[in-house]
Amino acid sequence: MRSQHRCISGSFLLGALLGSIGITAHAQSNVTLYGIVDAGILYTSKTRDGATGANDGRQIGLITGGSSASFFGLKGTEDLGDGLKAIFQLESGIDVSNGGFADSNGNFFGRQAWVGMTGGFGTVKAGLQYSPFALSIITTDPRSVSYFGSGVPIAIGRVLVTGVYNANAISYTSPRIAGLQGSAMLAMGGTAGNFQAGRQYSGRLNYQFGQFTIDAAMYSGNPGGSAASTPTPSTVAFSGRTIGAAYRFDALTVKAVFANYKIAGSFDSRVFGGGLSYDVTPAVNVDAGVWLTRDGNDSNNHSIMAATGVRYSLSKATSLYGQLGFVDNHGLMDTGLSTNDALYGVKGSTFGADIGIRHSF
Repeated sequence: MRSQHRCISGSFLLGALLGSIGITAHAQSNVTLYGIVDAGILYTSKTRDGATGANDGRQIGLITGGSSASFFGLKGTEDLGDGLKAIFQLESGIDVSNGGFADSNGNFFGRQAWVGMTGGFGTVKAGLQYSPFALSIITTDPRSVSYFGSGVPIAIGRVLVTGVYNANAISYTSPRIAGLQGSAMLAMGGTAGNFQAGRQYSGRLNYQFGQFTIDAAMYSGNPGGSAASTPTPSTVAFSGRTIGAAYRFDALTVKAVFANYKIAGSFDSRVFGGGLSYDVTPAVNVDAGVWLTRDGNDSNNHSIMAATGVRYSLSKATSLYGQLGFVDNHGLMDTGLSTNDALYGVKGSTFGADIGIRHSF
């Protein structure tokens, strides 16, 4: 999800930033400032009224994160010898349209805030982090988890950021052996006297053979716990399952994925997705995807979403993009086209488009 991260650990700017938040960069450490700034103009032919669920008319406006989230972060390593390293990562979401927080749990470092160790044994991390389930979805999404017209608005629309940004979490990822890598995570709720409140766990298996990848993961989460008090609650009660595959033929990548979001007292969303991405030239990429969502509790609730996009890279760090999408909702299904500003849709057909600019550093 990131491009070229430029290490600036020796610069005055980074030293000042680290000093302002109480972090010291030692000579034997390597600290990197990285991020993405993404802004776009979004149009949708229908807009959902949050109070009534009815169509509130067309909309057009500036949004943050049309193609991907806007964020900045700090990550670092310290070589401890014998192949062992200490690692950390802090990451904050940014709303480019107004300078506030976005695409996180609403806290300052609401995307990632963890410390860990890595070596020949694998990697252990403790703190706020992505779940193995989320990382599997990221790997197999047909449109590379674009924030417009992909599996992202479907997932966030069902469970908000539960399963993505997991507080109180400890995880282990194994080394890759014969193409196979596994990972597991346990997030403890943090409520005295109630070990089940906010408890979340997830597991993942990833297999790579040449240009072929297959990825499967599960997630189980309970409501409550200390993470329920974050500005964007991250302990919605749900269980998730996913399996997906990808194959790269030189400039062409083809992906297919199935995901299930079973929410207590709500939808049992079963999502079937597929699509492709093609590098027309080193600077131009086009992609397309289709997602069919059905409610296992009521077959009358279903939707189909299709989207396509083109990205033109002005440099390794800066690109322009344009995307077109369509969604058709039936029954009570409310699939939206965009994670930001169009997360939920209305009954019937909605068309949308966005154009924007994305810069990574």
